[in-house]
Amino acid sequence: MLLNEFVKSKRNAAKLTQPELAGKAGVGLRFVRDLEQGKASLRLDKVNQVLQLFGYQTGAVPIDRELDKE
Repeated sequence: MLLNEFVKSKRNAAKLTQPELAGKAGVGLRFVRDLEQGKASLRLDKVNQVLQLFGYQTGAVPIDRELDKE
């Protein structure tokens, strides 16, 4: 699952609107919209502010090189 899909599914499961999520996370509404739309460049500290509400944070994960060969 992609990050934007993850955040949107968690927000919907928590029954939060985008403005409510932005307020609770301490980020702007535009940031939440950009995040959920999959914008390619976002501030990692702000992404973590949003993810923290759901008990998550971003981190380094290994790349599956087998997927690159397909």
